[in-house]
Amino acid sequence: MGLLDGLLGNASEVDATEMQEEFARVLATGERIDRAYVLVRDAMLFTDRRLILVDKQGATGRKVEYHSLPYRAITHFSVETAGHFDLEAELRIWVSGRAEPFTTTFNRRLSIYAVQAVLASYVCR
Repeated sequence: MGLLDGLLGNASEVDATEMQEEFARVLATGERIDRAYVLVRDAMLFTDRRLILVDKQGATGRKVEYHSLPYRAITHFSVETAGHFDLEAELRIWVSGRAEPFTTTFNRRLSIYAVQAVLASYVCR
């Protein structure tokens, strides 16, 4: 992920193996990360059991909030692709019991179709 992408708030795909090690303490026994995306300090982890949204807070990032979203709790999601002049795509995820969606912005180099395919493969089981 380039510095400009981070400053613009765009997520990029990272190696899932590295994220497996970094987030081992929040994973269940035997749970594996299939895909991982980072946004400066925050992360979106697609595991074989759930979606984990990581929100590092404060100037130091020591305070971390983890949203654990079982795929069965996702009621629907939308993808907005990047246009000719729009440099980013957005993924919005609605969860039962929550009116506002979780929203993540992706840079143009990342295929939003690949991200939604991963999500769809888990939600549509």
